[in-house]
Amino acid sequence: MRRAGAIAAVVAACVVAALALGANGGDGGSKTYEIVFDNAFGLTNGGDFKIAGVRAGKTEDMHLEGQGHPVAVVEARVTEPGQADLRADATCEVRPQSFIGEYFVECDPGSSPRRLPDGGRVPLGRTSSTIGFDLVNNILRRPYRDRLRLIVGELGAGLAGRPQDLNAAIRRAHPGLRETSQTLRILGRQTRTIKSLIGDADRVIGELEKRKTDVSRFVREAGHTAETASTRREALGETFQRLPAFLTELRPYADRLGDLAQAQQPVLRDLGAASGQLDTLLTRLQPFARTGTPALQSLGDASVVGRRAVRASEDEIHQLRLIGQDAPGLAKPLRQFLQTIDDRKRAVENDPRAAATGPPAPDKTHISGSGGFTGMEAIWDYFYWQALSTNSLDSIGHVLRLNITLGCGTVNYVNNPSDQNRKCGNQWLGPTQPGVTTPDPTRNATASGTADYSPVAQAVAAAGPPSGDASTTRLLDYLLAP
Repeated sequence: MRRAGAIAAVVAACVVAALALGANGGDGGSKTYEIVFDNAFGLTNGGDFKIAGVRAGKTEDMHLEGQGHPVAVVEARVTEPGQADLRADATCEVRPQSFIGEYFVECDPGSSPRRLPDGGRVPLGRTSSTIGFDLVNNILRRPYRDRLRLIVGELGAGLAGRPQDLNAAIRRAHPGLRETSQTLRILGRQTRTIKSLIGDADRVIGELEKRKTDVSRFVREAGHTAETASTRREALGETFQRLPAFLTELRPYADRLGDLAQAQQPVLRDLGAASGQLDTLLTRLQPFARTGTPALQSLGDASVVGRRAVRASEDEIHQLRLIGQDAPGLAKPLRQFLQTIDDRKRAVENDPRAAATGPPAPDKTHISGSGGFTGMEAIWDYFYWQALSTNSLDSIGHVLRLNITLGCGTVNYVNNPSDQNRKCGNQWLGPTQPGVTTPDPTRNATASGTADYSPVAQAVAAAGPPSGDASTTRLLDYLLAP
């Protein structure tokens, strides 16, 4: 019994949530509707007025309209917030509350996008009245049984020539006949769907039979869930109280999500057109995935070891971070100097060997036409050509070459060579030799003591820190000193 109550509570909560979804876009205030019935038998002023099974308000004034075929107009006022949301296709009926003769009005809100305004009317074609149990029972007793026989006998002669009117009156008098006729018409239009439903239901039942253990377990778990939910009634109540505000905030995001879904339609159509190629790709990708599985497993094993190594090096990384904060001011000009010395545009002279041995495109130091060695390449070229010119190594032997200078005597290494020194002791490194074939960039000093550098040195200084940085001055003095 307790489980059944819990299930009923969950169902009622779902109904309340559905109503809250509908009420989010409607008016939250009170509204009055006019509902037209064939008769208002059993209805009272102040009776219940329900929408989708939930009490929404009460019935108030009732009056008759029309002359030839009078109808009953019942005013129903919505008093519960969020329930005043009847649509243009809403349907209403009079239903018995119990066996003792109490009746109420219940309406289905409908699904039309147009809402009924305050004071809106539900027409006679969308309402129905219920025949009371006591009236049906009275027919079985005398003298009502005899009276009914007389009435039917007398009316039979008068209605013999009006079968269509009699049929319409019978259908109008009994809502069940009208609803059954509508149901049969709908089913007649859905015969193909019903056939598919029967076939699909047979397959579903067959699958359920195969997994009846899982189904029974689902039912047990659902019962446990409902029982647990029944113990949290207060929390669920607070949740449903906050639901309208949440839905109000959710509506802009839902609208944006709808716009996104519409914008994705071209992409989905293109994806559907490419589904065949995508299926082929995924099919061909399976062997590759199987082959790559061991590599991924090995990578996962290596990640375990790498994680331990990273964790073990946290102290070293912390110390390196502290050292980096205290790095000297010379680091920035040194970086600028190293970047400059590796710049192809700053080559001193063109050399065809640089283009022949340079890296291919798209390397940034690639030479597309004529160019020369960078400063970094020139340093390594010195060691290469020096070793190649003084040492000979082949399959026969290894020879160390010596050069004996004759005619000029002993050659002295001086900072300021004379013309004789240049003629006898010059090692030719190219046409551009600072201090030998071109002016010395450190020769002339300004009044402030700063050297008057060549255009290359000036470019290096311009790329460095602002004027007044002593580290730049010291670096240039050291690199360009005689």
